[in-house]
Amino acid sequence: MESSVREIAPEGPSQETTRLGLNERLALIGLMEGGMRAAASESPMMADLFENLSVLVDETVSGAKIDRLRPEGFHNGFKVFEINSDSGENLGRLNMLYLNKPIPCYYLVYVEVAAPFRNKGLGNLVLKAFRDFLAEKGAVGILDNIIPSDDPTYDIYSKLDWSTVEEITGTPSSETEDQYMVFIPPGLAARDLKGPLLKLLHHLKRKRPAIDMRDNELMVERTIAEFKDLYSALLIYFEKQILSGENTSLMRFMFTRFVTKFLGFRRRIGRLLGYTGGESLEQIVLDPEIRALPVQSYAPRALAGKPSFEFGEKDLWLNLPEVLKRHPARIIEALPNYRRPSLVAWMEAGSISSADTLTIGDLVDLGFDPTRLKELTINGTEFIFERIQPFLLPHIRGIKGLLEHYASEINATTIGNARLGYNAPLLVIRDRGNGYILRRKVQGIHWEEAVEQLQGAPRLQALNKSMNLDMKVLSTVRQTAKWLQSKVDREEAPLIDHLAYFVSWDLEANQPRIGVDSSGFYLESLWIA
Repeated sequence: MESSVREIAPEGPSQETTRLGLNERLALIGLMEGGMRAAASESPMMADLFENLSVLVDETVSGAKIDRLRPEGFHNGFKVFEINSDSGENLGRLNMLYLNKPIPCYYLVYVEVAAPFRNKGLGNLVLKAFRDFLAEKGAVGILDNIIPSDDPTYDIYSKLDWSTVEEITGTPSSETEDQYMVFIPPGLAARDLKGPLLKLLHHLKRKRPAIDMRDNELMVERTIAEFKDLYSALLIYFEKQILSGENTSLMRFMFTRFVTKFLGFRRRIGRLLGYTGGESLEQIVLDPEIRALPVQSYAPRALAGKPSFEFGEKDLWLNLPEVLKRHPARIIEALPNYRRPSLVAWMEAGSISSADTLTIGDLVDLGFDPTRLKELTINGTEFIFERIQPFLLPHIRGIKGLLEHYASEINATTIGNARLGYNAPLLVIRDRGNGYILRRKVQGIHWEEAVEQLQGAPRLQALNKSMNLDMKVLSTVRQTAKWLQSKVDREEAPLIDHLAYFVSWDLEANQPRIGVDSSGFYLESLWIA
């Protein structure tokens, strides 16, 4: 399968980020516990504590990305190859840059292991598949080994017959070449590749500024260090409670906020070009006492300001239950979690019921925070509350305006026979350090989860293999994103990256809702949110 890469020149920070020292972090946590400032995560001291982390995460994920929804983008030799098991499961992807001069070469940009198969040793299998591919093509392989020397996976490439540049050329490599590793296929083993390889590296270095992968790697490394420092500060500050088995509301909130930020970072760097050291994130391991803490996603009342209606449909706000309007965070967080398929499968596999209280360790095992989406029924109509961080509220306001502006065109359009719809935010509430967005519940799931279910759920794999439904989902979403991109003006364009796409899905049966006509099958509906 061939896809393309959208290149975005990363913008480095305007000045070096100043990292807080341990004592400064401890002091800030102490200020929070003492209640010396208010408004939870909107307050100056909460912002100070998480500021470095938030800035680094945003700067890191702003690097060059793989964009699966824009196949018409900047090709320039980029190729994506999927690795599939015999049963049709998508194990991962190889993202590469192909160079044909002076010798055929595939430069490995990024190895991506599919979410259901991470941390199971499949990175080795994917790299072996890449090695076999190179041997079959008779092409040289090159990659940049940026994995830290103290990481357990540091020698993963050398064990798979990759060599350093110096081993091939016989001459010391320059500082910019000392991390390149090369695989020579059997068909080229007898050739003198010193000259061609040096030319190839020179050609590759001329392309490097276009994707600026090195910056991605350094930013990831800095951000991981920031996560480590903050986690250490939290452990030190709450040491007494941890040792005694006590847990306070503030302690639960702080560790929950830390973990949800970490999970978000882990998810977002999956699209970064050049990040082959994914296992390095596993060096952040939570202590058993922290994993066992119950999740608390909103700030203690002592630190919080008054709840507020931010924007949206005033009449709908007035019709909400009075107790919810007085205590939004507490009431919303007590609502049932949205039963997305991946959560249901995880609960069934672990014999966990929806009534059980989730722990921080559960979030880590799941890889996402299922408490972020809550279900609510008002006068017979089903809704979803979504929790977000307050700094995203301007984007949400912009998305609401964008979708409402193009509502009539969206509702009148079909893409690949799928009826388009939109699911704009209805209202936004702010309370306890969070924003809460109310939307109508649609009979669909996010397109990426749909693809994961089609490729990974045993009951759907055979159906997917016979009908290529995952490719139908991806194709329909791509066409929709392209259509919408053609509609928006220059000022609206930045909002496109903040949109989400949901495809029609039978949530009870966990299967796609599809239609069939003389031209074949198609998704019934697709919603833009």
